[in-house]
Amino acid sequence: MSQLITEIRNGYLVVSMTRGKANALDQTLVDELREVFRLSLKDDEIKGMVLAGKERFFSAGLDLIALYDYDAAAVEEFWRSFMGLIQEMVAWPKPLVAAISGHAPAGGCLLALTADYRVMAAGDFTIGLNEIPVGIMVPEAIFNLYRFWIGDNLAHTMLLEGKLVKPDKALQIGLIHEVVEASQVLIQAERQMQRYINYQSFTWQQSKINIRRNLRQEMQMEFDVVFAPALLHWWSPETRAIVKAVVDTLRARSSS
Repeated sequence: MSQLITEIRNGYLVVSMTRGKANALDQTLVDELREVFRLSLKDDEIKGMVLAGKERFFSAGLDLIALYDYDAAAVEEFWRSFMGLIQEMVAWPKPLVAAISGHAPAGGCLLALTADYRVMAAGDFTIGLNEIPVGIMVPEAIFNLYRFWIGDNLAHTMLLEGKLVKPDKALQIGLIHEVVEASQVLIQAERQMQRYINYQSFTWQQSKINIRRNLRQEMQMEFDVVFAPALLHWWSPETRAIVKAVVDTLRARSSS
């Protein structure tokens, strides 16, 4: 794994994303995450997983700089892989805890939303789904995952506004479960994991499967039907202009 660090601790796996400054999601990071979830699912010694980021960033979401330069085939492959990852994480039956060490917008928020429990660092950080302001069309499956945690009305409003919120607000609306000092995020996430794996594993996992049954069904989609409009929209002049403006800003920041 070139962009992940994995460590087995007391029967669970801690997976830390280590890509660049902000853990922006590209094809390689998505592929590595899919692999670690698949392998750990088959390993009976691994009872659960804590997914962690790095200082100030859980994940900044999709790597728009890389994605902007992908050709049509690469863009489609990326979206198939990324949505496949989200579906697999939602359906993952073992305990999953997100240690949100900083910012988690867009795709970073989606990763966190698949978890059973989310611990976020206090501070000037944001979390939420802001795809629409950067020109990315939101499919129904993403709305379904958002509303699972914060309800239909709030998910509808926040998605259409592309609203990001600070940790205290995220806690208030049920987007996360706990806010702690940055130095305590991983510690608290591991404490929650210990609570989960202390339960009888079959009972816990089957209950999770039952609770998420409808969500899992809602997340199963025909990619060509659901994403064909979004992929077509990605190449429209309007969307390319919006994304290019974001990319130019990101490149300027990285070079300063």
